[in-house]
Amino acid sequence: MRQKFLVAIIPLLFAGRVAWAQEPVKEPAKEIDELRLKLNETGSHYLKATFSNQIWFKFNDSNPGTQVLGEPANQTFDIGLRRTRVQFYGQLTDHVSFYFQFGQNNFNFLTQNAGNRKLEVFFHDALAEYKISKTNNHLVLGGGLTIANGLSRFSQPSISTIMSMDVPVFAQATVDQTDEFSRKLSVYARGQLGKFDYRLVMSDPFPITTNGQALAPISSNATFAQIGHHKQYQGFFMWNFFDKESHVTPYMTGAYLGKKRVFNIEGGFITQKNALWTGDATTTNFHDMNLFSVALFYDTPLNKEKGTALNAYLGYFDTNYGPGYLRYNNAMNPATSVTGSYLAGTQGNAFPMFGTGQQIYAQVGYLLKKDLLGEGHGTLMPYATLQSAKLDRLDKQMNVYDVGVNWLIKGHNSKITLDYQNRPVYELQGTDLIRSDRKGQVVLQYQIFF
Repeated sequence: MRQKFLVAIIPLLFAGRVAWAQEPVKEPAKEIDELRLKLNETGSHYLKATFSNQIWFKFNDSNPGTQVLGEPANQTFDIGLRRTRVQFYGQLTDHVSFYFQFGQNNFNFLTQNAGNRKLEVFFHDALAEYKISKTNNHLVLGGGLTIANGLSRFSQPSISTIMSMDVPVFAQATVDQTDEFSRKLSVYARGQLGKFDYRLVMSDPFPITTNGQALAPISSNATFAQIGHHKQYQGFFMWNFFDKESHVTPYMTGAYLGKKRVFNIEGGFITQKNALWTGDATTTNFHDMNLFSVALFYDTPLNKEKGTALNAYLGYFDTNYGPGYLRYNNAMNPATSVTGSYLAGTQGNAFPMFGTGQQIYAQVGYLLKKDLLGEGHGTLMPYATLQSAKLDRLDKQMNVYDVGVNWLIKGHNSKITLDYQNRPVYELQGTDLIRSDRKGQVVLQYQIFF
């Protein structure tokens, strides 16, 4: 009986062992890194979608005289969405491409548009492009609502790849004055000729009267003119000493995190006839807007094995908006009004960001070794930035400092940034703006991009 049992069971055990040995080993599931649909076999024609969101938690030491909804506020804490965007773009043929971006900016507890907080979402970009040659980027013609700009790389920044907490917004020179969050209705040519990168733009600016804000009365200090309409002309030029930068969209990368070796000399301009005015009850004078910049941009891996990298930028800006032009601004201002001997609009975290004069912007960031915090937990990138301006209306040099650190959990796709900003306060004495104090803010940001 025992022998019969063994004779019967041994073949079954052997067969089971063979079956187990031949069972295919399951490979780990592959993660996709983009939402991309191929339109042809090679993938050169495609449709692509991305999503990004930047959430801010901000504690601010308020400028003197600050009020929030009629109540004095020496300090504030607020939560907001700095940028929430959906992009959809693609290459339809060897020559034809398109780009759309939809979303909102600076959405916090004060957000309203015509009294309705639900009306802030809008198209940022809606453009089409035609590439003359399917084998190179020598000439691309485009048009529509676009951020393609002159002046500097930070006038057309890729917001998902910002190296620091935020871009230097003053480089978006007419933001929400005669544009739509730095976008304009434009026709342009851009391209790359060897190491030379260029873009030339003619824009049809929006009138200041439709920006949804209270208009300043005409005075001896220049403001955007409320009558007349003239086209705006822009140009941006760049020499790539090492790797070429991407030309898929008009946006320009902030930090490559060691994936490219880039060193560029850059320059740009914006000009518009009779863009601003000064005057009084009997006299009106118009002034041309003339802005230009020159800069160096450096982004390079330092140790490829460790994954370390360096990012640096140094730019000089000459901004002539007309005599006495000055505009206060800062991202996601948590306040509504100001009292005392301070200009209107200087409440909260605002500082004199735009003005006639000269500005220098510098930034440096150092990417520490990969997996510094353990596998799957990413690494750190500390940074520092400086905006230093000599503006006609201010009695002393204006310096705004930022220091912070990025926790790059998964590169730019998932990162946390902690930033401290220190800014000057100017008091109004007669018609003079006198620097009297300094204030600071701390921001914690979480960015997701896919």
